[in-house]
Amino acid sequence: MQLLVIEDESKLAQYLHQGLREEGFAVDVAHDGVTGLAAALQHAYDLVVLDGMLPGLDGFAVLAALRQSRQTPVLMLTARGEVEDRVRGLRSGADDYLVKPFAFSELVARIQVLLRRAAATPAEATVLRLADLEVDLIRRRVMRAGQRVDLTNKEFNLLALLLRRQGAVLSRTELAAQVWGMNFDSETNIVEVAVRRLRDKLDRPFARPLLHTVRGMGYVLEVRA
Repeated sequence: MQLLVIEDESKLAQYLHQGLREEGFAVDVAHDGVTGLAAALQHAYDLVVLDGMLPGLDGFAVLAALRQSRQTPVLMLTARGEVEDRVRGLRSGADDYLVKPFAFSELVARIQVLLRRAAATPAEATVLRLADLEVDLIRRRVMRAGQRVDLTNKEFNLLALLLRRQGAVLSRTELAAQVWGMNFDSETNIVEVAVRRLRDKLDRPFARPLLHTVRGMGYVLEVRA
């Protein structure tokens, strides 16, 4: 089993690297969010141990970006013990949450539980479909009615999130947090602009719209009669 540890505290990172290797795992270490996210997206790790407070990108932003294309099990570490932070991590897609300081034996036990759970769960589909829309998450390729649809990175991430949650209305707040890793600001129209550009590419050239606005609530990707 190959693990990735994303931890900026050098002593703790070294301790985890050595201890997990002694437990029989292959372990890579990254010391900041940007490097860690790149590694997590480039390699097929069995599990990621992710610190919540990181330079570059914090752990929540790393997790949100990772969840756009990967369902790798993630165990978050943090010095924060507040309920709100634990809830935020779990809602962002973390599979488990461990507050510092922690016993190494508990960390190993939680990792083993997550790995067993992942082994018992069928792998997530890498190609998502809705009507004549097809999205390849690995190749990051979008096809509609047999035609290639070229999207920017953010547009692709936005579409992938909506497609994974097809039929569910997603608010601007949730889209801002999941795609941009930011708290929603009512003065910012970044979500509306991105949705409009995505709709121009995804829907306008075709007969049937798939991306719909639900007034006062958000946006939904679905087939309507």
